[in-house]
Amino acid sequence: MDVERIVAWLGRWASGRGPLYLLLAVRLRALIDDGLLPPGSALPPDRVLARRLAVGRGTVVAAYDLLQQEGRLVRRQGSGTRVADAELPATRQADGVANPLLLHVLDPPDGVTLLTCAAPVEPPPELIEAYQAAVQRLSRIRHDIGYHPAGHPELRRALAAHHRRRGLPTEPDQILVTTGGQQALSLITALLVTPGGTVRTETPTYPSAIEIFRDAGALVSPCDLAEAHDRGVLSPREPEVGRPALAYVIPTAHNPTGLVMPPAARRRLAGWAAESDTPLIDDQVPADLCFDGDTPLPLAAYAKGEQLITVGSLSKLIWGGLRVGWIRAAAPVVSRLARLRAIHDLGGEVLAQLAAVALLDRVEEIRRDRIAILRRRHDHLRAELARRLPTWSCDPAHGGQTLWVRLPRGDASAYSQLAARHGVAVPPGPAFDSAGDHADRLRLPFTHPEAELTRSVARLAAAWAEYDGTRRRAALHPMVV
Repeated sequence: MDVERIVAWLGRWASGRGPLYLLLAVRLRALIDDGLLPPGSALPPDRVLARRLAVGRGTVVAAYDLLQQEGRLVRRQGSGTRVADAELPATRQADGVANPLLLHVLDPPDGVTLLTCAAPVEPPPELIEAYQAAVQRLSRIRHDIGYHPAGHPELRRALAAHHRRRGLPTEPDQILVTTGGQQALSLITALLVTPGGTVRTETPTYPSAIEIFRDAGALVSPCDLAEAHDRGVLSPREPEVGRPALAYVIPTAHNPTGLVMPPAARRRLAGWAAESDTPLIDDQVPADLCFDGDTPLPLAAYAKGEQLITVGSLSKLIWGGLRVGWIRAAAPVVSRLARLRAIHDLGGEVLAQLAAVALLDRVEEIRRDRIAILRRRHDHLRAELARRLPTWSCDPAHGGQTLWVRLPRGDASAYSQLAARHGVAVPPGPAFDSAGDHADRLRLPFTHPEAELTRSVARLAAAWAEYDGTRRRAALHPMVV
């Protein structure tokens, strides 16, 4: 492709903060994802592009190498650098492991049971009733054009009251309503993280959060989950330069492990964020799903200031199709986030927000029913795994919607490919780790009805018999060269 056209598309790519190679990679990634650089497009040689951009050749080489690691570029000696012919770009991770959640949402396979997304598989009757109430409320609205970048005032008041009932003093100006928890994470990242900044996370963790941080050009720094949850300490595996731009944790009904952080660890983690002046996201999206019926205090209850940011959503408790989430933060932070959102989105859909108001009035009743269903399905799935796959192991979850399963041998990514051919899609452990570790793990949700879980485990067992048998035969008959 013509180098002058690419340079024009790059625009003021170097005007942000951070290393030049990351700024360049971020802009090239956007051009690829937006389709301006379609699959198979040839990119200029690194020397040519470096000379045209007035930067060192190493800047272009580093940017190309990063995009190659992400699977967006292919570099071969003799044929140059080209945009990869691959799956939808939003489904890739830097280690080459596809994010199964995004992959199957964007391109669902036919005839395969999807155990990749951990969310309710049907809307509850309360949601239908809430929309009926919302329609009545909508019919009474006057003198309101419907644009509310910070969220509809009724929902902001209802969410503030919801947090107060949970032991966290909150006013409506501390609430920003978002289009789901995913947008909440994206807005916070856009506000606080610049290319080259570090985001410290537990590992394993929610894979779409990793995608969001990487899409912002951040360096994701994984920390040991057990240390974070047991002691409230986020110690990076590798040395970091300077203070992290952001930290991200899921302390309650953790995704994917189902762990619940004890109060002492919460207090220590919140204190670290306040003392080190590190913005810390407390992802509370699965927090209503603790099996003992109690929802622990969020991290913001243990420290004051602008560093503690709480993210919530109704997607796990109610239904993923109800795209209502929120951010609870200090009022100045919410104000900045609202201005940022207004640039791209003048506010969420009002009817859904009014339905959310009605649902919050019944949230305890809904939560009790949902937890009862999940506990029953959790126990059923563990029993089926013990019966059909006794060599697999997993600890019982304390909440949430998933089991974190350990394979006795082999590679989870390779096995998951075979499982899909047996009619069930499961996400392998490396998808939940920014470094691509946890190759012996799978995440299995227990959101489906018991009969469907039984069928899925039977398919997983058939896939495991084939996979393990193939491995054993290969070990007995190694190829001699």
